[in-house]
Amino acid sequence: MKHEDLIKQMTLEEKCHLLSGRDFWQTQSVKRLGVESMTLSDGPHGIRKQEGAGDQLGLNGSVPATCYPTAATMANSWDPALGEELGRHLGAEAASQDVCVLLGPGLNIKRSPFCGRNFEYFSEDPYLAGKMAAGYIRGIQANGVSACPKHFAANNTELRRMASNSVMDERTLREIYLTNFEIAVREGHPKSIMSSYNMVNGVYANENAHLLQEILRDDWGFDGFVVSDWGACNDFTEGVRAGSHLEMPSTGGDSPRQLMQAVSEGRISEDEVNVRVDELLDVMLLTRKAVDPFKSKPFDKDAHHAFARKASEQSIVLLKNEGGILPLKKGSKVAVIGEFAQKARYQGAGSSVVNCTKLDHTMDVIGNFDLNVVGFEPGYPRHGEPNAEMQAKAVELAKKADYVLLYIGLDEISESEGLDRSTLALPKCQTEVVKAVAAANKNVIVVMSAGSSVEMPWIDSMKGLVHGYLCGQAGAGAVLRVILGEVNPSGKLSESYPLKYEDCSTAPYFPAKERNVEYREGLYVGYRYYCTAKVPVLFPFGFGLSYTTFAYSNLKVTDKKATFTLTNTGKMDGAEVAQLYVHAKNPSVYRPNRELKGFAKVFLKAGESREVTIELDDKAFRYWNSVTNRFEVDGGEYDILIGASAADIRLSGTVTVKGSGAPACEDLSKLPSYAKGDIKAVSDKEFETLLGHKIPDGKWAGTLQPNDAIAQLYYAKSLKARLVWKIMTGMLNKSIEKGEPDLNITFIYNMPIRAIGKMAGGMVSQEMCDGILDIVNGHGICFCKGLCKLIGGFVKQQGVAKKQKALE
Repeated sequence: MKHEDLIKQMTLEEKCHLLSGRDFWQTQSVKRLGVESMTLSDGPHGIRKQEGAGDQLGLNGSVPATCYPTAATMANSWDPALGEELGRHLGAEAASQDVCVLLGPGLNIKRSPFCGRNFEYFSEDPYLAGKMAAGYIRGIQANGVSACPKHFAANNTELRRMASNSVMDERTLREIYLTNFEIAVREGHPKSIMSSYNMVNGVYANENAHLLQEILRDDWGFDGFVVSDWGACNDFTEGVRAGSHLEMPSTGGDSPRQLMQAVSEGRISEDEVNVRVDELLDVMLLTRKAVDPFKSKPFDKDAHHAFARKASEQSIVLLKNEGGILPLKKGSKVAVIGEFAQKARYQGAGSSVVNCTKLDHTMDVIGNFDLNVVGFEPGYPRHGEPNAEMQAKAVELAKKADYVLLYIGLDEISESEGLDRSTLALPKCQTEVVKAVAAANKNVIVVMSAGSSVEMPWIDSMKGLVHGYLCGQAGAGAVLRVILGEVNPSGKLSESYPLKYEDCSTAPYFPAKERNVEYREGLYVGYRYYCTAKVPVLFPFGFGLSYTTFAYSNLKVTDKKATFTLTNTGKMDGAEVAQLYVHAKNPSVYRPNRELKGFAKVFLKAGESREVTIELDDKAFRYWNSVTNRFEVDGGEYDILIGASAADIRLSGTVTVKGSGAPACEDLSKLPSYAKGDIKAVSDKEFETLLGHKIPDGKWAGTLQPNDAIAQLYYAKSLKARLVWKIMTGMLNKSIEKGEPDLNITFIYNMPIRAIGKMAGGMVSQEMCDGILDIVNGHGICFCKGLCKLIGGFVKQQGVAKKQKALE
């Protein structure tokens, strides 16, 4: 151990308390030994350090910080170097605010477009997500701050996220849901990582030794610390045993008390506790030393705002440009329509919400651009039903202009932590305006704001479509610069846009019906499915237009690299994202038709040519073999495909690769759906063949369990408990109707009963949670028994909390 001398001086009580938070955002300290606490803060696209004392759900006001484009936006840049630059800005602001651990980036896979938190994640592809995350991590940690990639692992839904079980085969887990984290860890070297809320194959992520020890530390060489997502620690002792180092937030001493008792009873050794303390201290001491010189020193807000605009400019995606309507000429006569032009939609909702240092709205900055604006109309209410009067005014304004800039997208309630989406459609109040305005003016340019894919049945009536995603506090000006051609758009989609939700591979399996989230689609996520099953899409993965054109030629391939010539054949300087996909011609296992294995973003002046090389790394040909329990390579021929998107392959070559000689691990005759890529109706038997075991029982029991969500109180035997469910459901529905999610309600609604003790700031112990469970499950004697536990636990917890205060 690195800090053995220091640990020898600590009491068992001090060590156990060090592994659980002091309050909502800070770790414990051991001041007599010079161990100072450190602050952790949300911040995947901007620091969200709470002002004053943190509230129990950490959702109150925060210190002003720069709101950069979200991860979903930045992934469209396909530029890890830009991500690294953004990370440096994040790290500088974190250090300025005395934040030692920045809780981000988020890099869970966009398994389904319905996941309400997709705006916070990079991509449907693990290779792109991993490369972007590694860039962020390198940048954040250049300032001495610890990055904390999240949520590890297989956390792809918000619905009952703390009470769900992600059920999948090991190959799908390794190739899709862990490869992104593997790249982030191996190439970014984060000092911390956040475990997720969910179970993975029946074991909570925060106490899953397979994830935290065997894979993260043993396989990937991770040498930082693991922090639980807030309230995600199911069993504190088992978490410490499995490889988790820090439970957040504070439980008022209840969890350390449990760990001390487990040591005294021999259920876990003090040596195991010492190892976790040593690994945590290594980061605490280093980050504290690095951050101290910068805390309270202001950062350059204007310079950071300017970078936020640069990041947005390089991530904007041009999806349609019929007849070359864009860029607009200077002085063009335009009408601006859309509520989002008046009040920007620039970030998602939830724990990542940033209190901006400055916020550009289109109508506030459009006067700085050479456009003849004939007027503005909101056209639709931000939330709710269509408004005929607002729509009529928008139509009249549209008739007065040569061009219409129509600002639309997903509203706040559509993209929020704690809620999943129920439709890919835009709100009806917007689509009605789209139809009416398009009928009044043939030159409509849509400016889209959304952090995830949407249906666009109206797209044929639009001439242009500029997608800014959720582009941060400086996005309004960035979009206008693209519209006027001051910036040549170079973003490419990091996710597929299906024509309709039913086309998605996950449509039959998302959302989960009860406890189990079954990943029956296997490897067929996003474009891997669409390209294999030949399902048409609205926009393919990797798609994006430019104001110039590019030609690909002269491909040379080996099993180590692909080299080709890229030429800007247009009249404007611009950047192209060249993508490399691999197709196994005769695999021994089922494989998607193509898989992204490399990319390069190349800037070329008009008429310029350049030789481009994309390396083929150790992930290019591998697959997970369940027999050898490691990655292997099939020998044989592979097509190397170079394209402008997953559906637009410009060059191809074939290489022969030497295999690793591994034994066969799949009988494809028993996996016909997977062999064909037709996975919309996978039977229980076939899914069990893929899993290698029976599907675990995911049905809700008649009696509620500690890990059943509060949303399940509907099934409680206690009338009072069902009344609580009714009241909370009503409160949740009201917040949804208002269009602005009540994050306290959404969090509590999806929270398991045992997590009440984890999120109550020490006011509720696990013994009290057991009492609550007895109360909701019964009448008479059971009810009285539960009430006694609740009262007794409360009295006992007061003493535990006093001891914790004394340690502080």
